Amino acid sequence: MFLFLDFIFNNFLMELKHISHLIDISSAKLFGLMPDGEKIYSFELSNENGMKVQIINYGATVTSLQIPLENGKLADVVLGFDNLEAYLESYNLPSAPYFGTTVGRYAGRINKGNFTLNDTTFQLAGNNNGNTLHGGNEGFGKKVWSFTNLTHGKNPSITLRLLSENLDENFPGELQVGLTYTLTEENELQLEYKAITTEDTIINLTHHSYFNLNGHDSSVLDQEMFVNSDKILETKPDNIPSGKFTALSGHAFDFRSAKNCPAVIDNSFVIESKNEIAATLFSTKNNLKMNVFTDQPSVHVYVGGNCFDTLKGKENADYHPSSGICFETQNFPDAPNHAHFPNSILKKGEQYHQKTVYQFQKIS
Repeated sequence: MFLFLDFIFNNFLMELKHISHLIDISSAKLFGLMPDGEKIYSFELSNENGMKVQIINYGATVTSLQIPLENGKLADVVLGFDNLEAYLESYNLPSAPYFGTTVGRYAGRINKGNFTLNDTTFQLAGNNNGNTLHGGNEGFGKKVWSFTNLTHGKNPSITLRLLSENLDENFPGELQVGLTYTLTEENELQLEYKAITTEDTIINLTHHSYFNLNGHDSSVLDQEMFVNSDKILETKPDNIPSGKFTALSGHAFDFRSAKNCPAVIDNSFVIESKNEIAATLFSTKNNLKMNVFTDQPSVHVYVGGNCFDTLKGKENADYHPSSGICFETQNFPDAPNHAHFPNSILKKGEQYHQKTVYQFQKIS
C-alpha cells in the first residue's frame, strides 16, 4: 500500500517538475514579468458558444470571463487588471482584493494564526489583525504556478500545478496541488482541485473571483442573490468563527428568497445539500444568471473590489466597495480549531479533492 502511494506521489512530483515538456506555450500571451524576471503567461479557453475565459499562471488567476449576451455582445463578468504589475501592486492596497486568484493553503481566517496537529502547534503569519488570512503573507494567490494538460475543441481545459514546500508559510508537509479549469459547452466554468502531501497538513482551497453580471465596471447592488442556506457561521468582532451558528429565519442575510446584494457582507453560509444549486446571482440588465454548485460545506459571500483610487481595473475601470461579489466555495474558516467543524486535515497518503462549478444562463 505504502509503495503504491509513494509511486503516485513520485509520479505527481515528476510531472510537476517536467511540465515544460507537456504544454505548448505558443498559444499563450506574455502577461508580464515577475520581479526576478520570470515570465507570466495568459491562456484563453473558448467554447463553441463564444464564451471565453483567460487565466494566468500568477496565482492560477482568472483575469477575464466573457459571456455572450442575447444582443451578440460579450460581458466580462469578473473584476481584474490588464497587466501583471497591477496584480502585484494590489497586495499593497489597504485591503488586498485577491482578484480571481486561487487561495491557499487555507482560505479564510485562522484564529491568531495557530493550530495544533498531531500534538504539534504551528504558528502562522498574523497578516490580518493578528489572524492568518488566505494562507498568510505569501499564499497561493501570490505564487507562480505551472501550466500543463491544455486541451482544445469541445469542453477545453487547462491544468495548473503548484509545489508548496514543507513549512511554506509554516504549514507542514510538501503539498502538490493541481487545479483544472474546464469551459463546458453548457457555459460552465468548472474548477477541480486535487492535492497530496508528504505529511499530515491542513488545507482549504477556494476561488476568489469578484463577479458582476452587469459587467466588471459597474455595481452589483442591483443584482439579485440567492443562497441555499438556513444558517451562517456566527463570528466574533474580528470575523473569527465563534463555533456557533446563526439561524437565518428573519435575518437580513436570509437569501433563500432572492433579493438584492447587500452593500456589506463577509459571511460563511452553511451548505448542506451537495446536489443542488448553492447560490445564484441574477442581472436584470443583461438577463444573465450565474448558478454556483459545490461539494464544499460552505459558500463565503463577500461584496467588495475597492482599489482605493490607487489602481485602475481593466479598461481603466474605477473599482469601488460594491464592484463585485465573491462566492468562495470552501471549508469553514478556522476549522482546524473547532473539532465539530468539517474535517480540514489532509493526511499523508490521502488525496484532497473538491469541485466547484459556475454556470451561466441567458434568461429570456
